[in-house]
Amino acid sequence: MSRTLFGRPLRGVAFDVCVSALVVLFTLVTAASQPGMSAQPGGWWAALVGLGMAVALLFRRGHPSLVATVVAVLALTQVVAGWGPLAYDVAVLIALYSVVKYADRLRDGMVAGAVAAVGVLLAASQAQSNVAWWATAIYFGLITGGVWLAALNVRTRRLYVLSLEERAATLEREREAEARAAVVGERARIARELHDVVAHSMAVMIVQADGARLLFDRDPETARHAVKVVADTGRQALEEMRRLVDVLREPSPPEPTTGAGATTPNTDPERRRATVAELPALVGRFRDAGLRVRYRAEDVPATLPPGLDLTVYRVVQEALTNALKHAGVGADVTVALGVDDDLVVRVSDDGRGRPPARPAPSGGHGLVGMRERVGVYDGRLTAGPRTGGGWQVEVRLPLPSTPDPEVIAV
Repeated sequence: MSRTLFGRPLRGVAFDVCVSALVVLFTLVTAASQPGMSAQPGGWWAALVGLGMAVALLFRRGHPSLVATVVAVLALTQVVAGWGPLAYDVAVLIALYSVVKYADRLRDGMVAGAVAAVGVLLAASQAQSNVAWWATAIYFGLITGGVWLAALNVRTRRLYVLSLEERAATLEREREAEARAAVVGERARIARELHDVVAHSMAVMIVQADGARLLFDRDPETARHAVKVVADTGRQALEEMRRLVDVLREPSPPEPTTGAGATTPNTDPERRRATVAELPALVGRFRDAGLRVRYRAEDVPATLPPGLDLTVYRVVQEALTNALKHAGVGADVTVALGVDDDLVVRVSDDGRGRPPARPAPSGGHGLVGMRERVGVYDGRLTAGPRTGGGWQVEVRLPLPSTPDPEVIAV
């Protein structure tokens, strides 16, 4: 765990203290006059200027522009007093470096560079040297310019690293948002499946239970058959609900890979979805419930995308459930699957069945749910009464032009 002092990393504070201490050292060494050596220009008054610069440098990271301003004013005081360049003027270079590196805007660093250029000319004019003042100005200018360019390079790298960190953080947030959206979508799908399982199965069970109650004394054999249908339907619904609840309860295992990152389909029976291949079994259960169902499928592709496969199954299930509830037991129902340009699913009844003793409660979503499923695949749903009586549901679903990536041939 990184330690902090005054809200700043301890290591950075220690480094800044060492930098200020170095400036203080230069100030005190040059201020103290020794035997045989000339005293520093300005004496201890100049030393106070150097100490002020050293104290200001303690805040160079948090307030770089303010520190550069304070150091520049103190340096101007030194020039006005005519003391010339002194050893502690290294603080000017440190302040220049800090404002270029740490200031929020590079404009502050450019202003500081211009002020430093003026300071170079003034310092060169006051320097005690055996060479021409312009040569001294070039020397000071090279040092100052080198410090400014070094700070600019460090600033550029620092901002680049910060941009990479921000980009990584943004990508991480996006991945988390996508994961949450995926979880929400999966739970919505499971909720829709639970509705279909519960609503359709309960509708069949209610119709059969009412029929068994009415026929219990008059036709015990038919009543026993109706009770058996109730039990079989409830058992089937319980099994499907258990599968869906298991999906909610357990995280999905990672898919095995074969070859260069290829995935194999999930064949776990606990995770399987209803398919078109299971429609004959579904039709058989509705025949047991009392509908006279004719089923035919012509030119239907052997493999469909899993989502499309499930949609066809649920549409037929919903339509047969509505026929049982509204057309009644004994109604003639036709389930036809075919292909022209689209995959066509048509479920129609004659409406001439025996009405239930008591109307079954609505499953909840009905045609709205079917329309939602079909809309996911840009399909069209039409439902309404037939001319000769009864009801018809027709669904057209575009077939994929290329094999679905979820279907992998084995």
